[in-house]
Amino acid sequence: MTAKSFQITAADFTMTSEVKIIGKDLLITVTGGNTPHIGTVTTITKETTCQTIRFPSHDGRFHKDDVLAETIARVIQPDLPGNCTITAGVHVNGISQEQIEASFTMAEKLGEKLRNWLQETSFDVAEPIYKKIK
Repeated sequence: MTAKSFQITAADFTMTSEVKIIGKDLLITVTGGNTPHIGTVTTITKETTCQTIRFPSHDGRFHKDDVLAETIARVIQPDLPGNCTITAGVHVNGISQEQIEASFTMAEKLGEKLRNWLQETSFDVAEPIYKKIK
């Protein structure tokens, strides 16, 4: 299993994307801020749209990290070699409007770094063999 990490820092916080290759599939974690966590899980392939699960947060709310994950997903979708799952959890204590806006640009830039890496990476993996049912 191959892994790669990317980081972007802006507006006084860092967002990190770690990708693990599993066969032709990708498991991407997006974390950052003061309290990294798993707030959302987003799935996508080259041929399908994003599907997201948002975990409960506080005061009856749900995490909003899917905005970041789906931004990254849209950027890398044309170059996906297989299935892709993105977990996202970025929490900046007392986040400012400037930091919120910066997070969108940071996610876009992480997506571009991932896309460039995908275009340079070989996914030459043997296809699975299935038993024929009679």
